[in-house]
Amino acid sequence: MTSPRLEVDLGAIQNNARRIAALGQSKGVHITAVTKGVCGEPRIAAALIAAGIRSLGDSRLDNIRRMRRAGIEAEFMLIRPPRASMADRVVALADVSLNSEVSVVRRLSEEAARRGRTHDVILMVEMGDLREGIMPDRLSDAVEAILALGGVRLRGIGTNLACLHGVIPTAAKMRELSRLAEAMEQRHHVRFACVSGGNSANYEWLAESESTGRVNHLRIGEALLLGRETVHRKPIRGLATDAFRLVGEVIETKTKPSCPFGEIGQSAFGEAPAVVDQGPMRRAIVALGEQDVDPSGIHPHSAVNILGASSDQLVLHDTRAALSIGSEVAFSLDYRALLRAMTSPYVEKVFVPAGREQSLAA
Repeated sequence: MTSPRLEVDLGAIQNNARRIAALGQSKGVHITAVTKGVCGEPRIAAALIAAGIRSLGDSRLDNIRRMRRAGIEAEFMLIRPPRASMADRVVALADVSLNSEVSVVRRLSEEAARRGRTHDVILMVEMGDLREGIMPDRLSDAVEAILALGGVRLRGIGTNLACLHGVIPTAAKMRELSRLAEAMEQRHHVRFACVSGGNSANYEWLAESESTGRVNHLRIGEALLLGRETVHRKPIRGLATDAFRLVGEVIETKTKPSCPFGEIGQSAFGEAPAVVDQGPMRRAIVALGEQDVDPSGIHPHSAVNILGASSDQLVLHDTRAALSIGSEVAFSLDYRALLRAMTSPYVEKVFVPAGREQSLAA
């Protein structure tokens, strides 16, 4: 079989999605499954839909278009605030978008009115992580401005935490978001259909909360795909953490010194790695590198240690001298590594259909 390849267990993803959707439903929280980590792959989107997910979110319009063209039937949410220059494509491809600039919402309004459509918007509020969002003291003005526009419907407000600076979406943060939603509803005489509390970092809050207040929506990606919450990266009980497996082939095995010899400068990526002398060691090279995956985010399943990587080659310490030319080495991935592997055209994607053992290549 071709390598490097990323093996995708659609049944594991479907199981994860079903369990998280059921948890959300039990708390009155609707789940949008985020597909950006898998580049809007239609087979994965179909597995999510089969699990009962009805809303798919992505940060890239190209991914949304890919899923639509594949016949995926869902509500599509653009989860990155849109570019004003892309307002026409946003309205054409997305049913709803997260926004933090009133001027961009005006462009969406104009484009939606031109097309005779209504585009839903969720207004993002800054609550401490300092990525996208309107400061709370300016929220009322933004709500008022958007409510006056035609062609768009203000579905509600939302926030994003734990992405840029790791600010945790605590129960206190969610209560604050609920209070903001209620204050806006009272001031502007509206009722928000959606109060979006965040992402996979909200999993523990969702699981432990007896009441979620006005928060009734989450945008979940990593927890569905990798079975982990994203505050401490702990596995979630009952979810599969091995839905993705990266496999590479050994192209060299030799005993070499553990320390480089010669005058030392920078590596291919501008680094000067510190090396500890461990004497001669059995080393293996796998045809897999930075252009395929983030080597810092993969973890071998066998008794090898990753020593380093260049663009196209991953160097391992074969601690048991068990590898030979043509051997395959499997790795688990974190979210950053998954993003790059799914994006790389050099990594073949192989899908294991739900309920079946054989793999189907992309």
